[in-house]
Amino acid sequence: MPMPHNIVLSPPLTRRLGLLALGLATLLPMLAGSMANMVLPALEQAFAVPFAGVQWVLVAYLLGLTCLTVVAGRLGDRLGRRRLLLWGLGLFALASLLCALAPSLGWLIAARALQGAGAACMLVLALAMVGQLVGPARRGWGMGLLGTLSACGTALGPSFGGLLIGTFGWQAPFLLLVPVSLLALGAGLLGLPAEGAPPKKESIALARLLMLVITLLCYGLALTSGGTLALCWGAGALLVAALFVRHERLACSPLLPLTLLADPRLRGGLLASALVASVMVASLLIGPFYLRGAFGLDLGTVGLMISGGPLLAALTGMPAGWLVDRVGARRVVRLGLMAMASAALGLATLSSGLGPLGYLLPILLLTAGYALFQTANNSALVGAASEQTRGAVAGLLTLSRNLGQLTGAAGLGGLFASLAGTHSLATAMAADLAFAMQASFALAALLIGGVLWLVGRRLEGALAVSRD
Repeated sequence: MPMPHNIVLSPPLTRRLGLLALGLATLLPMLAGSMANMVLPALEQAFAVPFAGVQWVLVAYLLGLTCLTVVAGRLGDRLGRRRLLLWGLGLFALASLLCALAPSLGWLIAARALQGAGAACMLVLALAMVGQLVGPARRGWGMGLLGTLSACGTALGPSFGGLLIGTFGWQAPFLLLVPVSLLALGAGLLGLPAEGAPPKKESIALARLLMLVITLLCYGLALTSGGTLALCWGAGALLVAALFVRHERLACSPLLPLTLLADPRLRGGLLASALVASVMVASLLIGPFYLRGAFGLDLGTVGLMISGGPLLAALTGMPAGWLVDRVGARRVVRLGLMAMASAALGLATLSSGLGPLGYLLPILLLTAGYALFQTANNSALVGAASEQTRGAVAGLLTLSRNLGQLTGAAGLGGLFASLAGTHSLATAMAADLAFAMQASFALAALLIGGVLWLVGRRLEGALAVSRD
């Protein structure tokens, strides 16, 4: 998609439009994800289905996001990052409209998977292209900017979602995404730098992509099922994953750059990203049900409260980038993880007698710590990659985060619902919701503690940048 020849813009304006496109391409996928957490309680009532059904509105989005992340990273390097980003924006706008028009839960789940596919292109290519607009010397600032906008999307989702759902119905949040994504598409057409060479024609290995889709689908079903059925789905996921890896190693043009995983720094950063992301998405999923069921709050108030944590993370993103540029990623990673571990422990021992504010304060600390960790981790891993592999590394980083979110949404979310002791969380007792919340965050604290041990004991220096 070349820039229209009849429009001539000054370089500073072109750069601002490019940054606007990358910023919105980062914000919108997070907005779509966090809005869905507020939609789930309304969908339970609108479609008269249990939590296990509406949970797939979130899981389907993450599946689409995860599957296309793999293709977006590699094809962005080979076919042109700008072109793929613009196509992703267009697909995201179309899917958002289809979500708003969904007449049934099945339609909505399918549209959400399509929306996730567009979001994958947006997130991966925005992360890979930011260095072209800000330069190497300000890469930490650029990553901090994207981290801030990502947090803004997560922060705005619950508040806008809660208010829009309460006033106009569950379709309204999806309609809001359509004009904003079209604005991003226009800014990208005008402001993103043109490709330096004509794109190469590249075929997609559909068989291996299908294996990946089946693997992730089985994984999601294993996390959302119970008993023997979960074991069967898990075994299926392992079997197809083994076949996928075997074919990938023999392929001339693999979907996943598995050879890059030989670097222990990259492996450690990806594993840490996945584990931390699982905790964050679970906190956003648990919040609406806990605050509404335990304290009787309306969706608008719940949305505003949940937005407090991501809003603080948004304010932390830019200072985190500044801090990374000056003291190095390793120290900032540890600081963020320690803040998250403290917050999770606070939530695991929280008394309902403290009221909604007692829940909000640890959530603020949890999300601020996540902003520190994410900015430092992203800057270290993408900054250490070569120009030829930067898109692939950005894709792996996004993939690891998506896998973590899928695990948190399906696994920790399912654990929360199971501990609440009911198929529909709308009918759960306040004491049961409090117990389920505490147990879920106790497990989250163990996960974050494991990441701290991994970074501190086994991967000493693995996330360090050249300034450490």
